[in-house]
Amino acid sequence: MHKVERRWGVPVAVQLAIIRNESSFRHDARPKLPDGRLASSAYGYPQAIDGTWEWYRDETGRRRAKRTDFADAADFIGWYTSHSQRMLGLSPLDAYNHYLAYHEGHTGFRRGSYRQKAWLQRYARQVERHARIYGEQLARCRADGSRFSSR
Repeated sequence: MHKVERRWGVPVAVQLAIIRNESSFRHDARPKLPDGRLASSAYGYPQAIDGTWEWYRDETGRRRAKRTDFADAADFIGWYTSHSQRMLGLSPLDAYNHYLAYHEGHTGFRRGSYRQKAWLQRYARQVERHARIYGEQLARCRADGSRFSSR
């Protein structure tokens, strides 16, 4: 995750918070409708849909990347949020808006589709809160001289 932060400029805490909200850190997560059918092609740690995952693999050349591989999922989130930074002008630290853009897509975010979804705004606040908590925890690890302090 530190490698992703260096490569894409997305803090580890934001990466963790998005993965937590999307899949609860389950490698094989799939969204299901109440009747048990799959809700979309979203899959794995990042809950990336097929088309966006293919865009990532094509653009990065990482053809063997898998949504069930944690390192690949983190790189995907870094890649996607770096696009959000460039396309939408989001700060790398803005976990709230990054999550909205991640969930709604860049076009949906620009249109403001999330404004009609109170539940999604609540999720984005959770992501923001978890990113803050993870950031504080990581800072304590560094201050304690853990192995993370050298990265």
